[in-house]
Amino acid sequence: MIGVAKASDGPGGLALVERAAPDPGPGQVVLDVHGAGVCGTDLHIEAGELPVPLGTILGHEVAGEVASVGAGVSEGWLGRRVVAETYFSTCGTCDRCREGRINLCDARRSIGIHVDGAFAAQVLLPVVNLHEVPDWLGAHAATLTEPLGCVCRCLLEPSAVMPGDRVLIVGPGPIGLLAAQVAALPGAAEVVVAGLPSDERRLEIARSLGFDTALATDGLGEFDVVVECSGSAGGATAALLAARKGGQYVQLGIFGKDVTVPLDELVLKELSVRTGYGTTPPAWRHALGLIRRHAVSLEPVVTEVAPLGDFARIFDDLRTGRAAKVVFDPRLEATGLGASTRLEGDVPSEAL
Repeated sequence: MIGVAKASDGPGGLALVERAAPDPGPGQVVLDVHGAGVCGTDLHIEAGELPVPLGTILGHEVAGEVASVGAGVSEGWLGRRVVAETYFSTCGTCDRCREGRINLCDARRSIGIHVDGAFAAQVLLPVVNLHEVPDWLGAHAATLTEPLGCVCRCLLEPSAVMPGDRVLIVGPGPIGLLAAQVAALPGAAEVVVAGLPSDERRLEIARSLGFDTALATDGLGEFDVVVECSGSAGGATAALLAARKGGQYVQLGIFGKDVTVPLDELVLKELSVRTGYGTTPPAWRHALGLIRRHAVSLEPVVTEVAPLGDFARIFDDLRTGRAAKVVFDPRLEATGLGASTRLEGDVPSEAL
């Protein structure tokens, strides 16, 4: 099979590589990949900011169908439509694992980073990672379950937003668009999504979801909770300056490099700081619960579905903000369906 892998060090270096189809071992399954979302982590890997073993197939936001099972796995899984947690293995014995914070295990190995991921026709996973998805949820939208879990980990364990809070989301990418929806659920009085002029397509999606938008370069006012989702020094600066005295600063974005930001704002305003890294099993339960209750809208966030062969253009579009969330569907190339599908037209506008 063909996959998109990090083939050389430094910026760029992505290539299509050939790989034998995986064979599940005990406790493992193989998924036919129906969708694999491109994450900011993938952009950091492509930019050479996050080292991975060369030749590793990228992609950890996966939805698909169980194609084969290994020893000890019920054949009842065969044919099920699922999404999957991203950790291929953890030690299970360290203090962090025993606390349930497997995302912080030093021995953690993740698909698409340490072992082959989902930018390919098939991916190998432990069966314990699987979660069945509702029949009504399409595979491309289902890939957003993992980033939604990251947002839930950061904003809901416990809730960062109280009823009546004014909330600012800086960075209208997929994480920001999901964070806005989750932040609104506890009863926020206002949720504003801020970005740059180049983010207009993404800000348009935020408005379609019922949120006010603003330019991060303008005066943003004061907010009880600011959530930095851009992973940029400018975004963090805008968020820190917009936080009210005694408010909360939440860092969801990952910079991928050292940055300079006005951290004195934390002290001078006595801001509370919280973060979240990756997902945990409770975060997955939160995310799937929100999806099943139709409490979040995932489809509008996906702006394009593309074949693996379009990877160079897709990564360029995402770096420059021309797309929000792009999902690779390996079946497009396998069946000769050709070029990617840009999702245009009416966007559901549920205000959450």
